[in-house]
Amino acid sequence: MTILQAIILGIIEGVTEFLPISSTGHMILASKVMGIADTDFLKSFEIIIQFGAILSVVVLYWKKIWASQENFVKIMIAFLPTAVIGFLLYKILKQFLLSSDVIVLWTLFLGGIVFIVFEIWYKKQSAPKTDGRLFLEYREIGYKQSFLTGVWQSLAIIPGVSRSGATIIGGLAMGISREAIVEFSFLLAIPTMAVASGYDLFKSGANFSGNQFYLLAVGFIVSFLVAILAIKWFINYIKNHSFISFGVYRIVIAGLFYLLIFQFKV
Repeated sequence: MTILQAIILGIIEGVTEFLPISSTGHMILASKVMGIADTDFLKSFEIIIQFGAILSVVVLYWKKIWASQENFVKIMIAFLPTAVIGFLLYKILKQFLLSSDVIVLWTLFLGGIVFIVFEIWYKKQSAPKTDGRLFLEYREIGYKQSFLTGVWQSLAIIPGVSRSGATIIGGLAMGISREAIVEFSFLLAIPTMAVASGYDLFKSGANFSGNQFYLLAVGFIVSFLVAILAIKWFINYIKNHSFISFGVYRIVIAGLFYLLIFQFKV
């Protein structure tokens, strides 16, 4: 991996982490197209720089994170399912799932269909409103809903599913407002990716060279800076738009990468 490739992956991560289009899936496919060797370091890189993007949430929401002990407990409850499943399936994730562009293409494509169908159904329902108030100022997410939201998030251990996408759809299906579940997905990402990155460093960090740590730092910083802009854009976007456009995007990008990888043999 070169510095330029690390920067490109950092930009991709920062843009896609909080959008329902799968940052991991995009990095796997982009790495394939750029011809980056499928090594253990690349897999760790794709996991660890996600925490760089997540730190943007800490910067933007740090006052709200500690505003209420109750809200903090809800976030940790939602984190539990992913923590358990991620720990149990860590080896499968590293050895198989993060190496399969076929799985990513299918999950992107099918996920796009799910988003479109779900939004058409959801539009017919009586969508809850928050009057502009988001999760930490509006107590519409209970402890049971927090846990179930975490169960939905755990589906994202499959690359291409999208952590934010699974969380948002799960929340909407449970009757949580769009604004509230989007913000909750932001905050839930903090413990999720902090533990995922820390555990991967613990398991693999001793094998990294000095240059590889440098590449990690570059990707980490770039993803952090880009994610700040992406979050601000996404918050404004959801106020007046559904996620159908993201569903269409997922289908189109799956088709384009299929052509690049399997037809043009990049």
